[in-house]
Amino acid sequence: MTHPLFETGFYGRLRQQAGPHWHAYVAHNFVQQLGQGTLPPAAFRHYLTQDYLFLLHFARAWGLLISKLSAPDALRSATASLNAIVSELPLHLDYCQQWGISEAAMASEPEAVETLNYTRYVLDVGHSGDALELLTALMPCVAGYAETGLTLLQDPATRFSGNPYAAWIENYCDESYLNGVRNALSLFETLAGERAAEQRFASLAQIFTTATRLESAFWQMGLNHAASLQVRP
Repeated sequence: MTHPLFETGFYGRLRQQAGPHWHAYVAHNFVQQLGQGTLPPAAFRHYLTQDYLFLLHFARAWGLLISKLSAPDALRSATASLNAIVSELPLHLDYCQQWGISEAAMASEPEAVETLNYTRYVLDVGHSGDALELLTALMPCVAGYAETGLTLLQDPATRFSGNPYAAWIENYCDESYLNGVRNALSLFETLAGERAAEQRFASLAQIFTTATRLESAFWQMGLNHAASLQVRP
């Protein structure tokens, strides 16, 4: 299934360069089970908890990005993305409560190794590199989730009736959310044009692909958690 929004520009080239790692991320078994409604609830609850912890660090990374920008349009765009994440947190909490997970429970949960690996990698890229490198590390999450959600929405195999995960999937057709993704892609293309991205393609592709692999591991984390509960005596 193709999505022209994600296949053009410098972002599209990085996505293509990621090759099988990108497919393993956006078509992960966790995602397929979400679409079919067969994902074990324990896997989803663990994912939701870790995703909340992830979002806190994700907001920090966007704050770090803002500190590396100076052009007014870029500052406005990055600040809008940060505000969207902060605004998303109460919605995430409300959704988690529907699954019987309180904010206190999530805040007291230790970060999984996969959460630590991913968030600290992004922050390390941000502290050691420039704005383009940091945004490159952020984009697999920003645009990859949108691509995953839109694919599920458009896939005739996705089950909505009686699917406990239907509401999660349907979030990805929200126009304000998609506008935010478009704005992030636009900012990325602007920075790529300004900061000699073409001459840095190999190093930026490595960052992008590493973040993609860490996204796949984040999906797998939920499945591994559910499997570990089944084998306990």
